Parts: sequence; C-alpha cells; structure tokens
Amino acid sequence: MKQYIRDRRTLFWYSPDDKGETVTDELLVEHILNYGTMDDVRELFRVMGLRQVAAVFRDSINRSQRRRNNYSPVSLHYFTLLFNRYAS
Repeated sequence: MKQYIRDRRTLFWYSPDDKGETVTDELLVEHILNYGTMDDVRELFRVMGLRQVAAVFRDSINRSQRRRNNYSPVSLHYFTLLFNRYAS
C-alpha cells in the first residue's frame, strides 16, 4: 500500500514527503476516485480490493453531507452505480 501511495504522491501534494504514506484509507479512496486516472482506480481495486474500497466509499458518503460533498458529482454518481452493481 505504501508503494501505491508513493507512486501517486502528486495527488497528496499538500502533505510533507515524510507524511504522505500515512494517509487514511478514507482519504486515499476519496483522492483516487476524485482525481486519479482509471489506471489508478483499477490499481486501487487490486491493492485494497473492490469490496473494501466500496465499504470505505459508502461509509464516507453516509457519514455526513459534508463528506458526501467531497466527491465530485460525476465521481459520486459513477462509483455509486459501480459499487451497487459489482460490490453489493
């Protein structure tokens, strides 16, 4: 997982280099689903597992409206449909 984060450190530009690998699963999933490429998303599914990514995503959007708004409308819609179909 640390190598996966290291390879995508530009998505975590605001974190000091020594803290970038300590992001939470929730933050990692949010950033990859919002700002990553489809290859990044596929690799996240491979590293974490589709069901685990779906669980983190669902927990995040169900926790509060503010967290739900952290996702772009397109990402929120697409990944809600994808996880409902393939990770139910």
